[in-house]
Amino acid sequence: MADTDAAGEEAPKKKSKLPLIIGLVLMLLFGGGAFYALYSGLILAPPPAEGEAAAHEAVPEAPPMPQVAFVALDPMVMSLAAGNARHLRFAAQLEVPIAYQGEVELLKPRVMDVLNGFLRAVELRELEDPSALMRLRAQMLRRVQVVVGENRVNDLLIIEFVMN
Repeated sequence: MADTDAAGEEAPKKKSKLPLIIGLVLMLLFGGGAFYALYSGLILAPPPAEGEAAAHEAVPEAPPMPQVAFVALDPMVMSLAAGNARHLRFAAQLEVPIAYQGEVELLKPRVMDVLNGFLRAVELRELEDPSALMRLRAQMLRRVQVVVGENRVNDLLIIEFVMN
């Protein structure tokens, strides 16, 4: 019995951590290799395209750009209120089809007059509202289209709209 007690008192041998460390290193290497293979397209990549024709088929054809010209309107500076020294600086361009560019440029003084009259009639509180710019732009575009004729002006682009 003394032998069994002596064997029980001895500390058990510690297991080596070398296999665990080797396993972790191998796991990191294989994980990194798998990531590289997937990221670079070596594994699960689409089949290679056959020549340049296949590369062009992947990109859809864009519709041709519309043939438009831009007619710049002269910048306008107008006073807003009689009592205050507040001014509005406004500059815009008209997007027109190229076929009507000359006609719209001839009517530019009338367009400037319509826009000047409209902007002077708008109340100050409405001009100060940041969300009102889109509504004002739509109203100005409609007035310009009435002056120059239907389908001659596609859009009114506001370049400068500054109050001081």
